[in-house]
Amino acid sequence: MKTLDDWLAHCERLHPNAIDMGLERVRAVAERMALAFDCPVFSVAGTNGKGSTCAMLEAILQEAGFRTGVYTSPHLVHFEERCRVRGAPVTAADLLPGFEAVEAARAGATLTYFEFTTLAILHTLARAGLDAVILEVGLGGRLDAVNLIDADCAIITSIDVDHAELLGDTREAIGREKAGILRAGRPAIVSDPVPPHSVTEHAEAIGADLWLLGRDYNYAGEPQQWAWAGRGRRYSGLAYPALRGANQLINAAGALAALEAMRQRLPVTAQAVRNGFALIELPGRFQVAPGRPSLVLDVAHNPHSVAALAHNLEIMGRYPTTHAVFGAMADKDLAALLARMDPLVDIWYFTDLPTPRAASGAALQAVWKGLTQHPGAAAALFATPADALREAAANAGPADRIVVFGSFYTVGGVLEQGVPRLQAGQPSLGARG
Repeated sequence: MKTLDDWLAHCERLHPNAIDMGLERVRAVAERMALAFDCPVFSVAGTNGKGSTCAMLEAILQEAGFRTGVYTSPHLVHFEERCRVRGAPVTAADLLPGFEAVEAARAGATLTYFEFTTLAILHTLARAGLDAVILEVGLGGRLDAVNLIDADCAIITSIDVDHAELLGDTREAIGREKAGILRAGRPAIVSDPVPPHSVTEHAEAIGADLWLLGRDYNYAGEPQQWAWAGRGRRYSGLAYPALRGANQLINAAGALAALEAMRQRLPVTAQAVRNGFALIELPGRFQVAPGRPSLVLDVAHNPHSVAALAHNLEIMGRYPTTHAVFGAMADKDLAALLARMDPLVDIWYFTDLPTPRAASGAALQAVWKGLTQHPGAAAALFATPADALREAAANAGPADRIVVFGSFYTVGGVLEQGVPRLQAGQPSLGARG
């Protein structure tokens, strides 16, 4: 294997299943690699809000002068997006030594694609000379490959039912899996306003330093600014984070609690906090692209995140017509997703996605037809998200709104050439930048 694409193809061939819950195989390889970090590590688990929380921590720590490394998944367009060092995605060449190290230590162990690539990225970050590392947990927590690392500070964001076939079909069961990232005697930040009892009980049972929203820290939002207070520090007159969406203050409050808990090792100034929130960028999270008609891109793909998307769309104002490009995995609660968005959407553009896990556009349309209460709404089928967006742009008027949401494949499929700049009524998406 000489290129990153070669290695990724190799990873896809090793294991018959995409997911194989358990840490025994991957832990043995990590031990042979002598994988370890000599700087503080944050782990971030949860159903929604993980990526935003990671980006906020990264932005503030960078503004405070720290050299940061971040691992997130999945990616939107390019695999290299999963690993950022000092604020920028690594190059393919930067990752190759990590893949080589995993292969050398594998000793015949059968690793999944996620396990192999996670070890390669952790190897890359461990050797990058960093002051702080932020790790997004991929699925669940207790048995996720990222949980090999004993984080100095663990954060659990909002919890809702997703991946029920693997994690359980209740918030309590899923919370129990998420709580597996907590460590005894170390900060455990919970930013879910109403966390499952399984999370708090596990934190107390192992003696973690539990920080609960509403008890150990809190926030208050006003029309133009917001404030935060924790155990020993307060911030007032904060500008809203650059990330759009009503739910982002909950994520921001959790990020500030984590930084407060780690203040002795990673001190940050109030100015670093203000600058970090102002400069944060995260594609695909209620991202509003420039141009007319309005274009919103959001990777909402479970009931909780789609409810947040719908709320954010409702407070955007009124639009003559809302067009929606939608593609999703077949294992999602498709009826719940479509039912929540149905009152807001006038024309649907259902799309196939380039993965066998996805529901076909035709299957999505069938689910929608069985539940829609929106008289006069229309729908069409497309082979790719880019094709669907192109048609939506051709049909939309300048005062309309287009929403692209669902799987990372859906949003990534329209971001492959950069952020689209739309011009109403034009079949071509025009220049991208």
